[in-house]
Amino acid sequence: MEILLVGGLLLLIMFMLLSGGVWIAMTLAICGWVGQAFFTDTQPGKNLFSAFWESNASWELAALPLFIWMGEILFRTKLSEEMFEGLRPWLNRVPGRLMHTTILGCGIFGSVSGSSAATCATISKVALPELMKRGYSEKLALGSLATAGTLGILIPPSITMVVYAVAADASIIRIFLAGFLPGLLLMALFSGYIMWWSLRHPDQVPAADPPTTFWEKIKLSRSLIPCGALIVFVCWVLIAGYATATECAAYGVVGSLALAAWSRSLTWNNFCEGLMGTTRSSCMIMFILAGAAFLTKTMAFTGIPRELAEWVNGMHLSPLALIAVLTVVYLILGTALDGISMIVLTSAVVLPMIQKAGFDLVWFGIFIVLLVEIAEVTPPVGFNLFVLQNMTGKDSNTIAKAAIPFFACLVVCIVLITVFPQIVTILPDMVMGVEK
Repeated sequence: MEILLVGGLLLLIMFMLLSGGVWIAMTLAICGWVGQAFFTDTQPGKNLFSAFWESNASWELAALPLFIWMGEILFRTKLSEEMFEGLRPWLNRVPGRLMHTTILGCGIFGSVSGSSAATCATISKVALPELMKRGYSEKLALGSLATAGTLGILIPPSITMVVYAVAADASIIRIFLAGFLPGLLLMALFSGYIMWWSLRHPDQVPAADPPTTFWEKIKLSRSLIPCGALIVFVCWVLIAGYATATECAAYGVVGSLALAAWSRSLTWNNFCEGLMGTTRSSCMIMFILAGAAFLTKTMAFTGIPRELAEWVNGMHLSPLALIAVLTVVYLILGTALDGISMIVLTSAVVLPMIQKAGFDLVWFGIFIVLLVEIAEVTPPVGFNLFVLQNMTGKDSNTIAKAAIPFFACLVVCIVLITVFPQIVTILPDMVMGVEK
């Protein structure tokens, strides 16, 4: 219990620093330093430098600034406006109308990027200004973007899924296949809430346009073709195995520049502004990643995640009670750790418990990914909250409050896959056969 008190103290320090206006990355690093300096025998200075280097010296992470640059190009030229104009006639009669583009955009882009931060940052940069310009609810837009951005780690390919597959010695392909139906289910839940909210608050949704015929919709959607073709191409080269996620991001940047030049909306001024915007957003995200990596090292040295897992193991719970308690434990860990660290630091203790209780490891992988998604929008270390805070200037607590209904959708999705595990297992079993 002494270790758990240490964790509580570090969380208290974190809340105090964030409330005092200290930079997010600095807050995480300070908490990590305090934890190592006073509660371990390690050298915090040495670990600080190694954590900052290891968290950013990654080829996969190179995709992040490239995807953000792609979003900046779409945002600063007229391509994003053309894309929304092309979608408008098709969503005109759906309650919520263009608000659904946040869910669709995050779902499609998440299948390419594999990162919740890149998905949230890119779609926010494109969608938020257009939605605000058209008079949509800012609160609903922020809440949907914060949570739908997490689809980047649920819809394959996903780095988090790969880490879990390695830790669990499970098939990466099966886990990738298992993520598709829960991803579509979560998108449906998000869109369903937007429709319900829009019907309850019709005065906060722009008026519908006059009805149009199918061919008129096709004509109005011509502007959607260039951006749509670019997204399809980027998805296709990744799924077909012709390029990695980082290479796909590079193709996306080149394609965006080519489309902007072709539409004659690319100027030297918006090109430079896009580069500077990309640099600011990328540095902000990487700085936070570095601070989180250092705090994760502290958690590993203090043994807090393992202590929690062993405490659960000692309770000798029934299978459903075990899942319920693990849900609470991972939600607690999500307030201080990133998703990959949550998996790595607890897998040695948790996975044998899960196998003993009779749960499918592929199913549990999707269960864990959904809990990681919740962690991404849970204060004080909800990473998507930080991304939107730095992009919009809104306080992270304000964004977290806006995300509460969508947070509930994540919880409903977890309940559904627990009650109906076939939602997760049916696709990998159909494609690859049932494992003996």
